[in-house]
Amino acid sequence: MGGGLARWLARGAIAALCAVAVGATDLPTAHAEGSEPNIIGRWMTKDHDGVFEISHCGNEICGRLAGVRYTTEMPRDKRGEPECNLPMLNGFTPDPKEAGHWNGHVTDPDTGHVYHAKLWVSQSGDLKLRGFVAVPLFGETETWSRYTGTIGPACKLP
Repeated sequence: MGGGLARWLARGAIAALCAVAVGATDLPTAHAEGSEPNIIGRWMTKDHDGVFEISHCGNEICGRLAGVRYTTEMPRDKRGEPECNLPMLNGFTPDPKEAGHWNGHVTDPDTGHVYHAKLWVSQSGDLKLRGFVAVPLFGETETWSRYTGTIGPACKLP
């Protein structure tokens, strides 16, 4: 995916000073009963080089890389495995202090490092992903947009 996610997460790692606990195990309350959380669905990354599918994983929310823009071979993670369907967003549970926000972890496929992360949908309808090492203050936020296009075989984006 061009290393963009890895670069901004690494910058946040340098500034980190202390750990933070991430909790809450109940299902979300930031949406109407019986409806899906507004973060569920497909999201195009800010550089338009990847699409993530965010869905339920038991009582948590998770996300996998569902589409990648590439021209020759499928990008591979640090172990040499194809990035197609790679679970990179894991363990997201509702933030007990901020309705509509989710706390979990994001994995950098280039290094295998796991970072704390927050997800939420802005008023404009974009998904915000903030990755950080210790506290949200020491991180960076990416803005992703809803993806309604197609994804070809082997996760290839048109």
